Amino acid sequence: MTDLQPHGMFRPGGRTARTREAVLTAALEELDSTEFRELTIDKLARRSGVHSATIRRRWRTVDGVVCDLLTERSGFVRFSDTGDFRKDLRVLAEANLAFFSTQRNRNLLERMVTAATHDQRAEQLFRDCIDDSSQETNQLVHRAIVRGELPPDTDPDAVITALVAPIYYHILINRRPLDPDLAHTTAETVYHAARAGAFGGS
Repeated sequence: MTDLQPHGMFRPGGRTARTREAVLTAALEELDSTEFRELTIDKLARRSGVHSATIRRRWRTVDGVVCDLLTERSGFVRFSDTGDFRKDLRVLAEANLAFFSTQRNRNLLERMVTAATHDQRAEQLFRDCIDDSSQETNQLVHRAIVRGELPPDTDPDAVITALVAPIYYHILINRRPLDPDLAHTTAETVYHAARAGAFGGS
């Protein structure tokens, strides 16, 4: 998925950061009203005010911009290492719940899922971005195993899937407002199940 990642490194401030913010904001706004397959570099350039050559140099493709957007706005990777597995799960669940509490972020998820159902390129992009995020979140499970909080054969993917699945279900299937208590109940359920060995790899 290297060819889909943003080109070059981004400094935390200055013109590079402003350019990135302008382009990602433009992509988000375009996806509010445009199907993924209709998104182009030229549309991003017009909306953001950033020259198309600059966008191509930094992200190479529209896929690169959207992947950066998904990573930037995803609640998956924004979590702290608390040193305690139970707290880590709660923080991660709360981050996801907070992220999807805004309609625009829910719209972004829904549009990408919709696009992935009939566009092979969108499907691969979405899958790659999720896989990248999973590599980050899986570390909290690995750390818990090292600390002796979880059985050695615990499957990190299974744990994280169990944690975020109820949130996705409420957004994409139930389509109702998210219950503020969902983060707590989900994190507690996954914590006790993982401790009991429910996510063993064997």
